[in-house]
Amino acid sequence: MVRYYRELTRLEMEAVDKEETVVLIPIGALEQHGNQCPLGTDEIISEAVARRIRETLDREIPDYPMLIFPPVPVGLSTEHVNFCGSITLKPDTFYHVLEDICRGLFRHGFKKIAMLNCHGGNTPIIQVLSRELRSELGLAVFMINCGVFFGNQAVKDTVTPGNVWDFHGGEMETSMILAERPELVKMETAQAGIPRKFMGNRSLTVYGPITLGWVSEEWETEDGTPIGIGGDPRGATAEKGEQIYQSFVGSIVDGLKEIRRWKDQ
Repeated sequence: MVRYYRELTRLEMEAVDKEETVVLIPIGALEQHGNQCPLGTDEIISEAVARRIRETLDREIPDYPMLIFPPVPVGLSTEHVNFCGSITLKPDTFYHVLEDICRGLFRHGFKKIAMLNCHGGNTPIIQVLSRELRSELGLAVFMINCGVFFGNQAVKDTVTPGNVWDFHGGEMETSMILAERPELVKMETAQAGIPRKFMGNRSLTVYGPITLGWVSEEWETEDGTPIGIGGDPRGATAEKGEQIYQSFVGSIVDGLKEIRRWKDQ
């Protein structure tokens, strides 16, 4: 069964089957998401995804052994720090925060950890940590990237045709917040963002084999004002948000089934 880590007593935790239980750690960020979305967008999404995972597992695989860890609310957001409200940990700080959590879980006997990452900027640190902990401790740290721009075609198909730059703070993420916390979204302030410095390039692109460490000021409105988001959020709806959640929660649950069967020895 799926339970929340922080709700167990010490005696209940002692009784948990550490060999089989997957500890799911939602990881967000605290950073600007344009005019219309809250700073905590990624954390809100991480909690929403974790809850929907629990609901799906409870319905489809009620004996799935999982503990949902409290969300990590601040991540690596260097690219956003020049926008008011954005907070980042340093790369080594973020690494060690996650490392200390994982080592604590390992100390108590857990063998499988799944990082539910909902911010693209966190990905490189989690990838390095996963390899290091597996190499040193034999601890299996799985990476689940639930950000809406991680290649899920069904998710991308929800975007309004022509909204080709949509990713951070755009239509997809705004739709997800509308589905989860609509009172936090200020759609009347929404504007589109485009990567003007990259437009027209064939090789040097935002994401691809040739790129650089972009900063969010490079995403501008039509009049050249830095806005820090990708895409046009004005087509966002709560219905699209629910469709997006359903699409990748389904694919995550498929992955969790395989994680359950995984044996390193």
